[in-house]
Amino acid sequence: MKYVNAPVMKKDAMALVTGKPVYMDDVAPKDCLIVKVLRSPHAHALIEEINITNALKQKGIECILTYKDVPHRRFTMAGQTFPEPSPYDRYILDQRVRFVGDAVAIVAGEDEAAVDRALKLIKVKYQVLEPVLDYHTAKDNPVLVHPEEDWKALCPVGADNKRNLCASGMDSDGDVDGVMKDCDIVMEGTYHVKAMQQSMMETFRTATYLDTYGRINILSSTQIPFHVRRILANALDIPKSKVRVIKPRIGGGFGAKQTVVAEVYPAIVTMKTGKPAKIIYTREESLIASSPRHEMEVTVKLGAMKDGTIRALDLYTLSNTGAFGEHGPTTVGLSGHKSIPMYQTEAFRFQYDVVYTNHMSAGAYRGYGATQGIFAVESMVNRLADKLGMDPLEIRYKNMTHEGDVMPAYYGETANSCKLEECLRKAADMIGWEKKPLRQVMPDGKIRGLGTAMAMQGSAISNCDVGSVTIKLSDEGFYNVIVGCTDMGTGCDTIIAQFVADSLDTDIDNIAVFGVDTDTSPYDSGSYASSTTYLTGMAAVKAAEQMREKLLQLAAKILEEDITKLEFDGKRVFCEETGKEVSLLDLATASMVNNEIALEVTYSHSSPVSPPPFMAACAEVEVDPETGAIELLDYTACVDCGTVVNTNLARVQTEGGLLQGIGMTLYEDVWYNEKGVNLSNSLMQYKIPTRLDFDKIRVEFESSYEPTGPFGAKSIGEIVINTPAPAIAQAVYNATGVWVNELPITPEKILKGMHVI
Repeated sequence: MKYVNAPVMKKDAMALVTGKPVYMDDVAPKDCLIVKVLRSPHAHALIEEINITNALKQKGIECILTYKDVPHRRFTMAGQTFPEPSPYDRYILDQRVRFVGDAVAIVAGEDEAAVDRALKLIKVKYQVLEPVLDYHTAKDNPVLVHPEEDWKALCPVGADNKRNLCASGMDSDGDVDGVMKDCDIVMEGTYHVKAMQQSMMETFRTATYLDTYGRINILSSTQIPFHVRRILANALDIPKSKVRVIKPRIGGGFGAKQTVVAEVYPAIVTMKTGKPAKIIYTREESLIASSPRHEMEVTVKLGAMKDGTIRALDLYTLSNTGAFGEHGPTTVGLSGHKSIPMYQTEAFRFQYDVVYTNHMSAGAYRGYGATQGIFAVESMVNRLADKLGMDPLEIRYKNMTHEGDVMPAYYGETANSCKLEECLRKAADMIGWEKKPLRQVMPDGKIRGLGTAMAMQGSAISNCDVGSVTIKLSDEGFYNVIVGCTDMGTGCDTIIAQFVADSLDTDIDNIAVFGVDTDTSPYDSGSYASSTTYLTGMAAVKAAEQMREKLLQLAAKILEEDITKLEFDGKRVFCEETGKEVSLLDLATASMVNNEIALEVTYSHSSPVSPPPFMAACAEVEVDPETGAIELLDYTACVDCGTVVNTNLARVQTEGGLLQGIGMTLYEDVWYNEKGVNLSNSLMQYKIPTRLDFDKIRVEFESSYEPTGPFGAKSIGEIVINTPAPAIAQAVYNATGVWVNELPITPEKILKGMHVI
């Protein structure tokens, strides 16, 4: 391997650092109508009257749309493979508004000033209704968030809109209650992870226009181009053949752009007016009307023996999907199915409810529910270690999943590649675990504490997701690689190029990667569920293998040789016995003259399994007992993502994900007032860390080899966010004696726990 497992520079690196026009707003048509949305001031209300007369009189206003002017066809904004498990519970605009910030009207005009004036002149009379703001009381509440009769769920996920249930279910293995009764120790704890924002640099944005043939073209910053096509066709009530989606470079997504947050608004304007339109969300809109992490309350019951053997885990998750059900039925599953399987137990039970409330609807966020469940389960294991007086590392070595183990709670899959124990040992060695006490009082009175945690995730959605790659041999012997997956800054275009380069024994500069255009790219589910490297990467490898066969077929015809005697070394096809050869350049030329062997291959790949990457981490904090202030002194992590494909990108992915996890643990907080108004509506209120805030994040890798992955690779994109919360929570406990079970872990919560305030 020349390129796989090497620090290859990103394909688009120079374009990005030199400020080339590559993002949506850079390449949008210049004559776009400016689109904005009038938003509800109420958490729950019916629109009785809406007067747009004065607003329409404003100079430069092209159109104003209300719920009376748009198709009344239910759809979901969740970017998932059809049939979507998320319920069809939206209209483009509805007479009923369900959260503060919900869409009331769409205004389009020639410039932003005209649109802003018009927005202020729209008069709306609301019938204010009682909202459901407490997710604990949402289930079977007499107030229904979705009382409509045309609400529907396409998949049997336990949904019932007449009970405010977006999903409900249970999974188990073994006799949990019987095993619990036989345990020496039974512990229970409840952990609360609040909604959190992805806070990507580039806000939601889309431009739309009609082409010569009357098709609507969508230029969008999205992770899911092919799903966008289906979703907009459903919402606009037009044939899917009339929709084309093009993805430029994306300024970050982290799951937020796996939901069609903004695309529908300029699309309906273009459909109504025939004119190009675009919408660019403000930061405030991205914080109050988007798709944050699902708020979850996870209750864990753990049964163990005095020697530290964990025999049973019983987990219940209550998830708040907000006003709409995007990703509600699917994120909740990961809270149990990606936390419980880290431990080999005799029995497990996992139950969950996902409820509607009158808060901003939730969506996908890196970790996708596993983050919430891992915080709870890992915290309980740390509490068990403390109760037994055991080293938290030792209790994990005793109970963790190893290579070859079957994981009943992970859909019965076998861990065919697992270096979890090695990861934990390395992370502990890096932080000097054996040389430090769990709690240490410093000369200045501040107290240091150590903590640890493990994590697992997945690699694509098994038996569902599809990754596809097209490879063409072009003039002068270079390759065009056309992908349907979405590079959102992660470098997947570069990863695919690395796979193709090594598979075809060519220079990576000999490969031009193009994507994504739904008219020309091969179908790909999209960039989510940690799928691109594992799934689309294998499609690239398989496509390259087929391209080799095509090259040999054409060479056999040209050389008049038996194909079984030919070899390809990346630059030529040759016969060792006869000495005959033909260069790649000559093959490319020959393919364009009197030829019936097309040197173009498309390969689609799906996987029956989703091999989990594993990770372990250790944290050291210092707490000021007088103020509760926390300083993260050191954070060490080790990841098993199979073969590391790009050593630079893997390290940056890990460091970035850890930083997000640290921010989630210590700072980030979405909170509402008693009327359902989101008060964390700017980056002044919603605090996120930068890389400058933590210079001591250290990352290493412990590679396994995944037999179902390209060159032995698994995913890395999501798992890296999952360890900070439980590791830092334990470190804080060791320093202060306070278990903080609700994120973020703030100085106020620590001082309250210490009974200082």
